[in-house]
Amino acid sequence: MTGTSVEGEWSTPTHYSGRKPIEPRMFTEADPMTAMFAGDWGDEREERWGATTYVGRPSRRERGAAVREPEAVPQQEPPADQEPVDTSDAGVLANSRSMAVASLASRVTGFLRSILLVAALGTGAVGNAYNGGNNLPNMIYELLLGGVLSSVLIPLLVHAESEDEDGGLAYTQRLLSIATAALGVMTLLVVAAAPLISAAFVPAGSQRSLTTVFATLLLPEIFFYGLGAMFMAVLNIKHVYGPGAWAPVLNNIVMIVTVLVFWILPGPKTLTPGSMTTPQILVIGIGTTLGIAAQAFVMVPALRRTGFTWQWRFRAQPGQQDRLKEIGTLAGWVLGYVVVSQLGVSVIQRVGIHNGGFSVFTYADLLFQMPYGILVVSVLTAIMPRLSRAAVRGDRDAVVDDLAFGARLSAVALVPITAGLIVLGPVLGVTIFAYGEASIANARLIGSALAWSAFGLFPFALVMLQLRVFYAMRDGKTPTLINIGMVATKVVLVLVFAQDHTAASVKWLNVSTSLSYVVGAILGHILLTRRLGLLGFRRVARTVAQIGVASGIAAVVAWLVVVGARHGLGGAHLGSAAGLVGGSLAGLVVLVGILWRMRIEDVQQVVALARRR
Repeated sequence: MTGTSVEGEWSTPTHYSGRKPIEPRMFTEADPMTAMFAGDWGDEREERWGATTYVGRPSRRERGAAVREPEAVPQQEPPADQEPVDTSDAGVLANSRSMAVASLASRVTGFLRSILLVAALGTGAVGNAYNGGNNLPNMIYELLLGGVLSSVLIPLLVHAESEDEDGGLAYTQRLLSIATAALGVMTLLVVAAAPLISAAFVPAGSQRSLTTVFATLLLPEIFFYGLGAMFMAVLNIKHVYGPGAWAPVLNNIVMIVTVLVFWILPGPKTLTPGSMTTPQILVIGIGTTLGIAAQAFVMVPALRRTGFTWQWRFRAQPGQQDRLKEIGTLAGWVLGYVVVSQLGVSVIQRVGIHNGGFSVFTYADLLFQMPYGILVVSVLTAIMPRLSRAAVRGDRDAVVDDLAFGARLSAVALVPITAGLIVLGPVLGVTIFAYGEASIANARLIGSALAWSAFGLFPFALVMLQLRVFYAMRDGKTPTLINIGMVATKVVLVLVFAQDHTAASVKWLNVSTSLSYVVGAILGHILLTRRLGLLGFRRVARTVAQIGVASGIAAVVAWLVVVGARHGLGGAHLGSAAGLVGGSLAGLVVLVGILWRMRIEDVQQVVALARRR
């Protein structure tokens, strides 16, 4: 659904299995069951790969079945040990809890990797060269972490499940084949353009040369990021979330080993772009790319266990040309999204390299992404297949309910963390990054940039949720338009406020990014309201206000502990670590006590749902 919805587009519910309407038993859940309805079957039973029963209008194939017999397609049997899937709110939380554990492991190992990288490369010219060369792949990673590519693919795969006799197997194979070929061509072109990319952002000299070499070694990550996102989308529609959630841990382990090998290699005592040896460059560059490749291919065994088999397909079956055109249209808008995002990141890179703060921006943004990646991505990943199926059925109320549910969960998770990061950001930066080539002042600057930009955490989660809703309705245009507004906001703010060689200018790189998320959340809310009507966000706003008050009080207590630790133990490692640990514990105790007394409805609901499993 890519245009403005009208009432007639939302169909009257009808139960279908295969090509025949049936009279099923009564079920109370609004979501489709990944199983067969028990009705008047006799002994006959169809088993298909990815077969799912849907509520909604019969598909074009079903309406045309009386005219012609469909083309025979090989059937895939689902695994015998596959368990029924719970797609209720409690089921979503159960799935998100298991993914959150994996995300936590991923973030912890990711932090260790980042600490080692900062200690090995520093935040100066060498660190900027590495991050500059890794800029485009990292931007792709952030998009995939936000779920853009997976969110585009899942609705298409869900739609194929509901329309195709083979449960969408051939369509999935065809989609992955075309996307893999396109990713390969795009990656080769980008790698060939590495010198031009470096020349556009880095002044001539040894740093540009090193950036070009790093870019050549690191840009192939784009192919593996895309491949991993496609594998994850296929697993998610089968309600298999674990392999995709744990895959980044393998990447981090490979990267940690890479840095350790880098340290073992002989080389200069002080790293500069001109003094790095060829083995050092190759180890860091190739090791980073191998980690992303491992992250993608570790999901292949899980795909096989679901019954999915890879087969190269490029030709459309009869009647599927329109659906392939839809893929092309959505892919074009997603490409536009990526290009627009890259323009924004490129401006930040150029300005950041000019004012010496690009590495500070990169590592502060890494810290910014952590709570979202641990607490919210897992929930939104579990919601996306359910949201897509609601959109396929034309169930507007279910789409709105999922949007509001995701927004409330995000508020409960992220508003307290936002308050904590505002207070604890500087001591967190020193505790984590002030080692090796990174000074205490630079590490504190990373934490300060995080603290000043933390207000954008909840708006960022809201934008990512809103984009999922548009993609669930197979609308790729609107997210790109929203992104244009966000990037335009960020670029203007960076160009106006971040040009000077000052700490304030460095912080503005992150602050402008958070302000762009606020603009995006507002635009997304307005456009979704026009599309779907009232979104039930009064309750969301009330929850944000209530949790905000409790979090503010807890943050004041944490700040007092941080101040006391700094006066008593100093502002270096010991005082910062004491302030971080003590402030976190004191703030958490106060927050829990206040929330217990306030009895906020959504907090109680989340706790109740979590206790059911």
